[in-house]
Amino acid sequence: MILKYIIIAIYTIAILLIFMYAIAQLNLLFNYLASKKKVDTSPKFNLDNSSEIPYVTIQLPVYNELYVMERLLKNIAEIDYPKDKLEIQVLDDSTDESVASTAVLIDEIQKTGLDILHIRRENRIGFKAGALKEGLKIAKGEFIAIFDADFLPKPCWLKETVPYFKDEKIGVVQTRWGHINRNYSMLTKIQAFALDAHFTLEQTGRNSKGHFINFNGTAGIWRKECIIDAGNWEGDTLTEDLDLSYRAQLNKWEFKYLENVETPAELPIVISAARSQQFRWNKGGAENFQKMLKRVLFNKNISAKTKTHGLLHLLNSSMFTCIFLVAILSIPMLYIKNEYAHLKNYFYAMSFFVLSSAIFFICYWHMYKNIYGGGFINFFKYIGMFFTFFSIAMGFSLHNTIAVLEGHFGKKSEFVRTPKFNIKAFKDNWKNNKYVTNKISFNVVVEGLLILYFGFGMYSAFIVGNQGGDFGLFPFHLMLFVGFGYVFLKSVFSKV
Repeated sequence: MILKYIIIAIYTIAILLIFMYAIAQLNLLFNYLASKKKVDTSPKFNLDNSSEIPYVTIQLPVYNELYVMERLLKNIAEIDYPKDKLEIQVLDDSTDESVASTAVLIDEIQKTGLDILHIRRENRIGFKAGALKEGLKIAKGEFIAIFDADFLPKPCWLKETVPYFKDEKIGVVQTRWGHINRNYSMLTKIQAFALDAHFTLEQTGRNSKGHFINFNGTAGIWRKECIIDAGNWEGDTLTEDLDLSYRAQLNKWEFKYLENVETPAELPIVISAARSQQFRWNKGGAENFQKMLKRVLFNKNISAKTKTHGLLHLLNSSMFTCIFLVAILSIPMLYIKNEYAHLKNYFYAMSFFVLSSAIFFICYWHMYKNIYGGGFINFFKYIGMFFTFFSIAMGFSLHNTIAVLEGHFGKKSEFVRTPKFNIKAFKDNWKNNKYVTNKISFNVVVEGLLILYFGFGMYSAFIVGNQGGDFGLFPFHLMLFVGFGYVFLKSVFSKV
């Protein structure tokens, strides 16, 4: 009997935490909708006046990016900004043949009159954070724009972002990510769906009310003074961008998020690349929760609401742990519910998960409508996309839970880069990409076993109790079966 109460308690706590997160998302939706009614009156530099044009350094942190370096450098060379006020740093930690080809490309660009440097380190201490910090030491710019190797800013990008730094309180200007290969496959569509929610609902919803937001590691620009004042880049977490963002905002720097400025980028097209990216983001989020918890909680200059949103923001990735617990315990709960009638009052907690799902459905519809437009046809497509997204997100819950637990318990690991492909269309071939791993981890085997587990959960709906079964959790178990099935099959068969 004690075990049953423990299962009920853990299940209920996990569901209530998910519900709290859903309520926070609903509040962000209200903030987002309210922000659309406001007129931006931010002071701006007049870049038509040469005396107001500040010096900018563009940093390109790269590591073994053989397939995208030419595309990246040619794109950056097209940036429309006065050459005498622009410096480009290629922070190249590569260890493969891309070093030589990158050097040739940089030499060609230098001949056009652009101030572009090829900066190499003897080691990768601090990984990306270490490279950015090293480049900052010699950066000429008052402002530091950062782009990962898979990003393709438009020529007007600096002219759309730099003007906002006229307000001396602004430490960062962050732009929205676009997706050049959004429709490549179901995997890219799901990733785009999740990122679109972050870059519309969450970033705007938080920023419009002065809550903590994060520089997203790329497609943004920092005031150099802000970086230094906040303590500079640190490589003790896997999400150095989130870390520095919070330190800067705790030091009273303000961030400016520009939803209307899109910076196109390439999404991972194979599941091994998506898994490595998800692992780094989710583990880094947990690491930053541990690092920033006390600093946020005990800061006297932050409102209670901003603290709440900040802590839930840092706990974003930890929601996967709650989802995984609810998923695993849902089958024992099905049997407990049907065998112990006197415990039925405890099962009202189950309704909170349905309510949370409904809240997410409403919030994400506004994001989807903003990108694709409204109407019955798009709403019908959205329903299919939402449940597909929800299923596959739950299919990643074991993988992401392991990342979160490692982050919370302080297990350190290397910064594993996400392989880039330079592929937009399905007909393009990625199978000879030298950076794609062929290794199937033990986690994938467990995901395969979980397919059987949730298949048993669906079967259980027909046999529990004495009233002809209980199908309340059947849709949930079906989604878990599909989600883990997708992740497992793609992990096993999407290989070279």
